[in-house]
Amino acid sequence: MQLHWHRDDLRCSDDVALSDAAANADDRGAVVPVFVFDEEILAHAAPNRVAFMLDALAALRADYRERGSDLVLRRGDPREVLVDLADDVGADRVVWNRAHSGLGRERDDDVRGALEDAGVAHEDFEDAICHEPGSITTNEGTPYQVYTYFWKKWRDRAKDAPYDAPDPDALFAPADADLDASDLPTQDDLGFDEATADLPDAGTDAARDRLRSFLDADVYEYDEKRDYPAEDCTSHLSVDLKWGTIGVREVHEAVVAARDLADTEREREHVEAFRGQLAWREFYMHVLHYNPDVVAANYKAYEREIAWRNDPEELAAFKRGETGYPIVDAGMRQLRAEGYVHNRVRMIVASFLTKDLQIDWREGYRHYREHLVDHDTANDNGGWQWAASTGTDAQPYFRIFNPMTQGEDYDPDAEYITEHVPELRDADPDAIHSWHELSRSERERVAPDYPAPIVDHGERREEALAMYKRARGEADD
Repeated sequence: MQLHWHRDDLRCSDDVALSDAAANADDRGAVVPVFVFDEEILAHAAPNRVAFMLDALAALRADYRERGSDLVLRRGDPREVLVDLADDVGADRVVWNRAHSGLGRERDDDVRGALEDAGVAHEDFEDAICHEPGSITTNEGTPYQVYTYFWKKWRDRAKDAPYDAPDPDALFAPADADLDASDLPTQDDLGFDEATADLPDAGTDAARDRLRSFLDADVYEYDEKRDYPAEDCTSHLSVDLKWGTIGVREVHEAVVAARDLADTEREREHVEAFRGQLAWREFYMHVLHYNPDVVAANYKAYEREIAWRNDPEELAAFKRGETGYPIVDAGMRQLRAEGYVHNRVRMIVASFLTKDLQIDWREGYRHYREHLVDHDTANDNGGWQWAASTGTDAQPYFRIFNPMTQGEDYDPDAEYITEHVPELRDADPDAIHSWHELSRSERERVAPDYPAPIVDHGERREEALAMYKRARGEADD
């Protein structure tokens, strides 16, 4: 027999390692799918993500049972669990799909060592991205630090077709194996509170529904509407790609098919703009692979440390969504309510935290990690460091979003803002977008329960510029 160790590839189709194991079933034996609840990994988790993961595991188990098999669940150290399970079922091979974070790669190395000590063969595969790290490099063979150049090679590089789901005959049948698959644990069993957000449906069927819905219409207007949160024309596939409930090759193939069905060149450009988002995801995965320390350290070195203000009261107001900057507060409240934030709003919020409040990007990254259902280490770290002007191919330090202008430009009718900030629902959009200019008496008349701005954007902008210049050695303290 063989073991397929599932991690963030919670699907049966387009799974590279699973497909390889199934193809070798005649020679190596039937495949036993297994998921291990690893305490070290769970220590970095949060209620919303764990809840979605459990729903995805339930859907994956149902998929295996439809194929006459089952998903084996275990809890503990995978170095011990996989060795013991291999011994229990007589498996002489274990396969899995590669991790790219520092923590994930360390775990993979430890599991390899344990399997080798036990005399069990093992093999890992690239699955989460179309092109593995090292396959797209500069002419000197070094990883790209600028997305544009990475994209030019990525877009033209041939990509694998989706991998087939395993034939039921290649999977182990519970009736033929003396093996307890174990019940799916609850949030409480794993030591987590219930989810605080209204979660999307999990599983491959739900992911495919989201993909089909997006490609049927919104993708053909994507480049024009993606920045407008009230339009909500984005794919919402980030959670599926994070948990691997759908394969990236399946998504890419469907996107290319949609591009080929476009009626006009402009529609093709819209689809290509979305395909570029798949490349951004991959670019950040490559960055993380080669620079695992970016999770906790600035990618870009400054001559001096950035002197973040890190005001605890301002950080608390930011987390509550009570900064007095409407679109920032809407984003922070959407985060709590849905475990998700629209991408344009993520940029606005991150710029506000790092440039207006001058609070270390790591504080925002940690808070988002606690609430996001789609938290992805590479993507989220890349986004926060981009906004903070500390990352690869980052926003220049002197580019500072004006949160009021951003709200007016991308939510002109304040539909998104009023959806998430009920205190402003009776206010006119003009009043909302000029909130920072209103007098105290005007604010009390328009929206008495909504706070005044906690900082002055103009003043903080100048302070932020000086802060970065000092860090760059361009100004005296």
